[in-house]
Amino acid sequence: MTRVLASAAVLAATLAPAGTAFPAHADSAHADRSLYTTYTTKTPYAPQERLADYQPVPKDFTPVFTENVARHGSRAMSDSSDGDAVLTVLGSARDHNALTDLGKRLGPQVESLLTAGSSIGYGNLAGLGAQEQRQTALRMQRRLPSLFADITAKGEPIEVETSGVARVVASANAFTAGLTAGDPALAPLIRAPVTNKDLLYFHKQPQNADYQAYLANDPQLTAVLAEIDGGPATAKAAGDVASRLFTPAFTAAMSTDDRISFSRSLYELHSAAPDLRVEAPDVDLGSFLPPRDAEWFAYLDDAEEFYQKGPAFRGRTITYKMAGVLLDDLFAQVKAKADGTSDKGAVLRFTHAEEIEPLAVLLGLPGSTKGADTEDPYTYRNNPWRGAEAAPMGANIQWDLYARTTLQGTRYLVRMLYNEKETAFKPSCRPIGRGSYFYDLDELERCFEQG
Repeated sequence: MTRVLASAAVLAATLAPAGTAFPAHADSAHADRSLYTTYTTKTPYAPQERLADYQPVPKDFTPVFTENVARHGSRAMSDSSDGDAVLTVLGSARDHNALTDLGKRLGPQVESLLTAGSSIGYGNLAGLGAQEQRQTALRMQRRLPSLFADITAKGEPIEVETSGVARVVASANAFTAGLTAGDPALAPLIRAPVTNKDLLYFHKQPQNADYQAYLANDPQLTAVLAEIDGGPATAKAAGDVASRLFTPAFTAAMSTDDRISFSRSLYELHSAAPDLRVEAPDVDLGSFLPPRDAEWFAYLDDAEEFYQKGPAFRGRTITYKMAGVLLDDLFAQVKAKADGTSDKGAVLRFTHAEEIEPLAVLLGLPGSTKGADTEDPYTYRNNPWRGAEAAPMGANIQWDLYARTTLQGTRYLVRMLYNEKETAFKPSCRPIGRGSYFYDLDELERCFEQG
């Protein structure tokens, strides 16, 4: 998500009227620093578990199929609007000799970041993003060596689907390049990426017009975000940021809305910088945002993601019911492999945070199980959802299908990985044993009502 705040007028339109009460415990956004980062959903990808720590595969079971749903890798910011907004204010301050020593250092950093984003094309996959995808593919091979050996031996096709957006197609190509780097014999088996917007860009499709209307004008959504954004903590954080970069007189002359607009644009650049570390290795905007204030703006960003793409309001399904098409396809692919109607060795899907976050809710993945009550808005203290954990850059959900054939027939098990960590299905699904991450396929069909 990129929030463009190029002017005070834009920001003022999104804030609550003066005097709107902020949730009493919202300052607890700073309560536990171990639970989130200040980059939220722009956090660069990192696998969450080591291969050596995975549970042993049950005896005599072998992998016969794998599938994933992956977000694109780290990318450039969507456009230059936030950078332009920050540079405009810095230019005005410079003209009035109103920059502090710290403020004088900010402009060149922003210019370098904009140059980096422009060099690869705004919104496009960054060098780090390509690395993330290649490395994830290589780890997939290392986890499933016998599966990929069978895929090459049997000539099983590997299907690749994308949303069609450039950074997603580039992510798919980087991932499959990782696979072929690990085993060149896979190259002729990897099908060219095909675009499937209904599956992997569903949030923008006509059949989900109700969701688009929710984003545009739902009164409950508008009210809660105005309440969260418009509280005194936001104005205080913005004042802190401005006072370190500008002289007291210049800071005092800025309106509250101007300070907020500037600070939020600066925060957006701060959170985008790590994704461009290949193109802009010397850019680090952390020193321009006091840690506590960066954390506050991260909370505001997470709150917007939570209400627009995540669990949102308790009792409402508008943000995630549309991901049912993707959940159904996950089941369809493993069932087709199990019943012998598919010869695919793998199905690889590449998409966006707007698809990963609602799918995580439908699957009941850790941190994505709790909606917020209307009278008790989302905060870091009352809800475990964190953008950096739910959908960082390169986020992925993987299902591996295992089989064991005996005289009584073939039994199929499924294991799920979430950002490469073994992850239990929702509590109503029973694993094959206490504490196991392996589930009978029939049991998953039962608990997800996929019969």
